[in-house]
Amino acid sequence: MSASTSTPVRVALDAMGGDKGPSEAVLGAIQAARAYHIGVYLVGNEVLIKAELAKHDTTGLDLPIVHTDEVIEMDEHPSAAVRRKKNASMVLALQLVRDGKALGAVSAGNSGAMLAASLFTLKRLPGVERPALGGVFPTAHGASLVIDMGANTDCKPEYLQQFALMGSIYMERIFKISNPRVGLLANGEEEGKGNQQVIETHKLLKENAQTLNLNFIGNVEGNDIPTGRVEVVVCDGFVGNTVLKVSEGVGETMLALIKAEMMKSLPNKLAAAVLKPSLRNVFKKLDYAEYGGVPLLGVNGAAIVAHGRSNALAIQNAIRVAKQTGETGVAQAIAEGLTKLHTPAPVSTPEEA
Repeated sequence: MSASTSTPVRVALDAMGGDKGPSEAVLGAIQAARAYHIGVYLVGNEVLIKAELAKHDTTGLDLPIVHTDEVIEMDEHPSAAVRRKKNASMVLALQLVRDGKALGAVSAGNSGAMLAASLFTLKRLPGVERPALGGVFPTAHGASLVIDMGANTDCKPEYLQQFALMGSIYMERIFKISNPRVGLLANGEEEGKGNQQVIETHKLLKENAQTLNLNFIGNVEGNDIPTGRVEVVVCDGFVGNTVLKVSEGVGETMLALIKAEMMKSLPNKLAAAVLKPSLRNVFKKLDYAEYGGVPLLGVNGAAIVAHGRSNALAIQNAIRVAKQTGETGVAQAIAEGLTKLHTPAPVSTPEEA
């Protein structure tokens, strides 16, 4: 989905989503508009949004407001809320993408509702059986994408095969990685390792890797994710979400321990002062805010799910990801890639959301 040359290049932001409300969302939009020279639709309560805009210098920035009083709260049932609140801020943001007015949509609100709204509004791409969330993880050599991160807890091998293709296209187009390596997450590198789902998926990927133009290297284990052995890690949403939560917990604990240790004594404080620039670079690489949001791959447009705790920097980077995903034609490439499998997907139904 791309903007025409006669219209401004914009991304749609659910300005009401997230734990920190419109304050961080609006600031992130201002930073993104200035840094990436794009417009940002601010979708939400006009009074609240204007109050936040008034706190900052927005001279020369393209920040149109799309007013709505409806917001899907974090504790609402995703599908029911989307059906009931047809003018919710995240729904209207996605409609701007559907109608060709925005390159992509970003929300830090109810993630389940964002998934449901994307299915209802943007629809699945032809051939996609289940859209999937791809989460970016920092590695020793750059970054890798774990897919799926929680959209699909029960998966058929055919779904995982499609996830592999989606992830490969995303890393190639967004991270500019030529021929990204794809690995199937298992409890051992050997081909016969894993449950029945993994074994059957391995067989499918091995058979169809050349057809799909995938650089499939076989099974990988959990410790291969941070080492960067592959750029795409394929798993079902149950496993992927567990990987995400464990990684977040370990990362936050390690950062807290390092900071506490640096403050324990004067020698430590002096050493920390010397190492501060290097430590800052390490902390930056581990900060989720640097990677923005998580793309929902497999829908007809760029839908980016940001962390509920997103600060302005995270929102800024999520807007960047939405812009890049829309501009580089990730959705179209996925649809084209799936035609090689000749496996049409069933018609999308509301119950899927």
